[in-house]
Parts: sequence; structure tokens; C-alpha cells
Amino acid sequence: MAAEEGKRRGLGRGLAALIGDEAPVNTGANTPAATINPNTVPIEFLRANPYQPRRAFTEEDLADLTASVAEKGILQPIVVRPVSGATNSFEIVAGERRWRAAQAAKLDRVPVTVRDLSDAETLEIAIIENVQRADLNAIEEADGYDRLMAEFSYTQADVSKLIGKSRSHVANTLRLLALPEKVRGFVEAGKLTAGHARAIMGADDVVGLAREIIDKGLSVREAEALGKVPAAPKAKATRAPSLKDADTQSLERNITDALGLAVSIDHKGEKGGKLTVTYKTLEQLDEICRRLAHGKI
Repeated sequence: MAAEEGKRRGLGRGLAALIGDEAPVNTGANTPAATINPNTVPIEFLRANPYQPRRAFTEEDLADLTASVAEKGILQPIVVRPVSGATNSFEIVAGERRWRAAQAAKLDRVPVTVRDLSDAETLEIAIIENVQRADLNAIEEADGYDRLMAEFSYTQADVSKLIGKSRSHVANTLRLLALPEKVRGFVEAGKLTAGHARAIMGADDVVGLAREIIDKGLSVREAEALGKVPAAPKAKATRAPSLKDADTQSLERNITDALGLAVSIDHKGEKGGKLTVTYKTLEQLDEICRRLAHGKI
């Protein structure tokens, strides 16, 4: 319930509104109050955010920031929240790069803004901060959206409103999680764009096509031509096929887009019907089984 309340309060608002009012800094009972600057804490009091959607923090990426921090310090406070039941312990909500750079620059203390935030709000802020700064690769972004939906019961519409992007953007980003692990790795490493990856979803050999795109430096348009899946042959009908209504056709398209595989629905009214998912490789079959097992179809 608390997560749901946090979600309702956070949706459609900026980072400042999500962060809210500052909470008091708990520096421990043995520290004289007169010696404490409430806006700074020892760097060892901070710990990484388990809800941080960004996984890649390379030395090269941090080098320039570390040099700047060493020369001028941290100009923008790190947003943290108190660790429940602990003193002298804060979890980073936003600003993990600054914290890592401060460690590399061997700073003793860092400026912080302390907020009392729920788990859902913490993940919201971490995603918004990274998406707004384009710090996330497409797979990290998709994982963040998926976590909001799986752990905090968000819908695609909720996520869309939260990040200020269209529902189609959210849906297309989430589709990337259906890619084989190897191809997701190519996207995370920056070897393949999200557009390239979506262009070959549902093809016979997605990994092979991904490698070909990388090796040949193909454009997204060229990748789309490469990844076109030929229409599945129609089964021999024993009777004249009936035309599908618009709702059935729309549902077929929606499921096909979600899975990246050809889907056919044969609805027989009150007698029920049949839903057919066409796959061409064991890898695609494994992905369908994985998504069914986790309730993500």
C-alpha cells in the first residue's frame, strides 16, 4: 500500500517534487552537534543504491568527473535516504557517479540532501535522473521499467507518465528484454542500437544477424531489410476461411509486437478458440517459456 501511495504521489511530477522535503541527518549519538555540517557527511556513511538501474560505471566514464571533483569538489549534493534501523548509514538515491568520483578523488566528506523516500520513489528518481541525462543504455532502461512493473505494480501507462515519454516508447523498450542474452549484451556494450535490435526481433538467427550488422556497420534501415521474417505458410483449410473481425486482428498485432513473433488467433465464439505462436529457433522457444514462467507475456 505504501508503494502504491508513493507511486500515486510521484507520477507526472518532476524530480524536485518527487524528492520532497529534507529529513534530518542522523550522524550518531557520539558526534557533537556543533561540529556537524548538516549538509555534509563522511563519504564512508554512503552506500550504493540497490535500485540503481545503471550498471555500467567505467573508469573512462568517471575519469573526467573525478578530475573535476578533485579540483572543485562536488557542486551538486548527492540525494540520499537514511538506512532504516542504522545510524551513520545512507543509501544513495541520485548521484552515484558523483559518489564514485569522490571516492576516486579521495574526498573525506561529501555534500548530501537527505530525503525520506519509499522503495518505489527511490527507483522512480533513479530512472528519471538517468533517462533525462541519457545515462542509461536501452537494456538498463528496459530493466528499470520492468522492475517498476514487476515489483510495484506499475502499468505501461504509469511508466509513460512518470518518465514523460510515449506508451509506444515504453512498450518498444520493454520488448528488448525478449532478445537473446547475447544480443542484449551487444546493446549494453553500445555495439548495437535499440533500433537495430528491434529490426531483427523474430528473425531465424537473431544472434547471427546482430553480429552481421556489427561487422558490416549496417544502418537500421539495412538491418530491417536483413531481419524481415517471411510470412508463415497458410495451413490448408478444409473449409472456406472466415474473415477475422477488427478486434481479433488488433489483438493479434498487439501480441505479435509484444513477443516479436508471429501470432495467430482463431476464435470460435462460445466454443473458445486457438492462439498460435510461431517460432523458428530453440532460442525463441526458450524465450517464450521464460516469459510464460515469469508471467511477462
